[in-house]
Amino acid sequence: MKHFHRTTVVPDTVLADADAFFPTIGMKQTAAGARTRRFEGTVGEPADHVTLDLSVKMEGGHYTFVEAKTSAQGESRLDRGVKNFFTRLHRMADPRHALSASY
Repeated sequence: MKHFHRTTVVPDTVLADADAFFPTIGMKQTAAGARTRRFEGTVGEPADHVTLDLSVKMEGGHYTFVEAKTSAQGESRLDRGVKNFFTRLHRMADPRHALSASY
């Protein structure tokens, strides 16, 4: 699946947070570039070996565009982890933001 998020958090901070967050859900960094990261690992039940390609780029001068591509099929545990990471970025950009259920 492909996910994206726009934030005001600078790219270096996004990547540093990704380096800290994704190992906590069972992913290991296997490649790193100037604005990219690749993580691989086994997550979920049943355990599936999955990959995550993360890239960031400046957009419009003051936004950072974060794109995440997962190798998982359907809505996987990894996809939920990516959404959780995006929520962390949202809180970094606006610490006053309070999460609420949307039903």
